[in-house]
Amino acid sequence: MSPTADPKVELFRHTLSTLAYRGGKAIREAPAGFADFNAGEGVRTPGQLLAHIGDLFDWALSIAKGQQVWNNSTPLPWEQESERFFETITKFDKYLTSGEPINSPLEKLFQGPVADALVHVGQIIMLRRLAGAIMKSENYHKASIEVGRVGADQVAPKREF
Repeated sequence: MSPTADPKVELFRHTLSTLAYRGGKAIREAPAGFADFNAGEGVRTPGQLLAHIGDLFDWALSIAKGQQVWNNSTPLPWEQESERFFETITKFDKYLTSGEPINSPLEKLFQGPVADALVHVGQIIMLRRLAGAIMKSENYHKASIEVGRVGADQVAPKREF
């Protein structure tokens, strides 16, 4: 961490990196058709959840810029929505380091869009299990998660089981 970095911003950005790592694991190597897996009436499909996460980070960026805007996106094909997942987190993370004003307390950005995105990543993981596309568990404490690594270029897991 640079001596001029705000510890609160750095912890917030570490949260975004953690979300990108865990979310990346949840969406990588999903089987064909997984995006449309239907767990029951009133339950979002994985594709709808992933689109919603992208909307959450677009919303977070708009809040940070002081122009709160919400959009309900129609889900893109899984690969495109996966790219959007990383793109929206990256845009938000870059804004946090741009020197531009953050027009909302970080606590509010965490309790709204970021916490919601964390929940939805967990839902995608649960839906993978229900769909029979189980991913390995991992000791996330050992994972190589670094502030600013919020793209698809995540480090391979160190300790899966």
